[in-house]
Amino acid sequence: MKFSIDEQAKSELMDSLKTANLKFQAVYPGDKPDRQPVHTLYGGANLFSSDSIVKIGSAALKSFHTYAPNFVALAKVLKLEGFEHLPDTLNDIEWLGNYLANASADERKNHPGWLSYNVYQKITKKLETEAVEDFRIDFEDGFGNRPDDEEDATAVHAAKELAEGMRNGTISPFIGIRIKPFTEDLKFRGIRTLDLFLTTLLAETGGKLPDHFIVMLPKVTIPEQVTTLVRFFEIIEKTNGLPHGTLKMETMVEATQIVMDDEGRNPLMRIVRASEGRLLAAHFGTYDYTASCGITAKYQTMAHSVCDFAHHVTKVALSHTGIFISDGATNVMPIGPHRGDNLTFEQLEENKAVVHNGWRIGFNHTMHSLVNGLYQGWDLNPAQLPMRYAATYNFFLSSYDDALYRLKVFVERAAISTLTHDIFDDAATGQGLLNFFLKALNCGAITEEEALATGLTLDEIRSRSFYKILQGRRAAAKA
Repeated sequence: MKFSIDEQAKSELMDSLKTANLKFQAVYPGDKPDRQPVHTLYGGANLFSSDSIVKIGSAALKSFHTYAPNFVALAKVLKLEGFEHLPDTLNDIEWLGNYLANASADERKNHPGWLSYNVYQKITKKLETEAVEDFRIDFEDGFGNRPDDEEDATAVHAAKELAEGMRNGTISPFIGIRIKPFTEDLKFRGIRTLDLFLTTLLAETGGKLPDHFIVMLPKVTIPEQVTTLVRFFEIIEKTNGLPHGTLKMETMVEATQIVMDDEGRNPLMRIVRASEGRLLAAHFGTYDYTASCGITAKYQTMAHSVCDFAHHVTKVALSHTGIFISDGATNVMPIGPHRGDNLTFEQLEENKAVVHNGWRIGFNHTMHSLVNGLYQGWDLNPAQLPMRYAATYNFFLSSYDDALYRLKVFVERAAISTLTHDIFDDAATGQGLLNFFLKALNCGAITEEEALATGLTLDEIRSRSFYKILQGRRAAAKA
């Protein structure tokens, strides 16, 4: 058998390609297996206290049960799959709930009320146990521009409250602070607040930060703003004895210049590089971005086409880098106009209509984000949390059976290709299905048992690499 290239020349070519391939892989290592919160709740720093997260959860649960007293009510408001087949009377609803709670897996699966019942139960449990996944103590839009002495005092107070929450175990799994942007007019205020907050927090906790603590730098337009924050992080770490790289950040995509710069390029990767490995996420700012596009206030919504454009450009720029991407917020609050304990029937009905309308808007916005591959978004009020989880659980549970069947088929085909030494050439689709199950598992939409029904182990699912799963199974078959 003759070849046109000798072994030495071939080896030199492959070594050259290896260098380029490894450089590419360093830039695009793939999605992280880490848990990504499904939302970030923003709250004004002046209102933050050590038990804010607990109070927010209670308020969210009360709102949910007030305006959706049972799973049928929720299904009919949101028109969840099968809602038209559900009963209207309370007795029939109660009977159906008891039936679904005690039915076999096959009976549940084939009943038109199972999806809405399952979604409702998961929302209730989530609001009772972990209503807030991620929280930002906000010194920007949620706080406003105030006198320096007032913001100084708030920064110190909020840091002490966070330290107290850490001691009491009353903070969210992910938490952080949003400072003012590093624009020319606000850069000193942003640094001053962050310095006061971190210095106070570390003094109160003996040099400890909360788990998954992050600093949000808003309105980033140039890499130098990120570089400045990184240099400040280094000073804080050195001064307080923290290991280098401890402090992490996220940025906001909320100006047209972060989507396209003055040379017609997308600058997001330059901003990622400027963070020197500290940037974990990019969050979309719906209302600043639409305003920067000249959209008037009435039409500044997440459903606007300019938002979809920004989302897609951001995903193209950051896909496979390991940077989490978050959508923005719905600005319609599901809060009734009438308050008090002695409301008339008409006032109660008006409250319900307003809340249900807000629910539908929030639910549809979140579903739109999920369909477009954005698995995180903002919330601005406790009353929005039920629909965040309603959309998330509906998205995953309504697709579970189909995704389960398809992934099982892929796993079986991979096993056959392993035994017959054929090439399994559709791993990209398998990877997409694998990502679906990992995200569904991480957000609590499905249980570990439901994930194992795929035929994969939890370690294989969490490896987040269908290619590595195939390699592992081929290696095991040969052994």
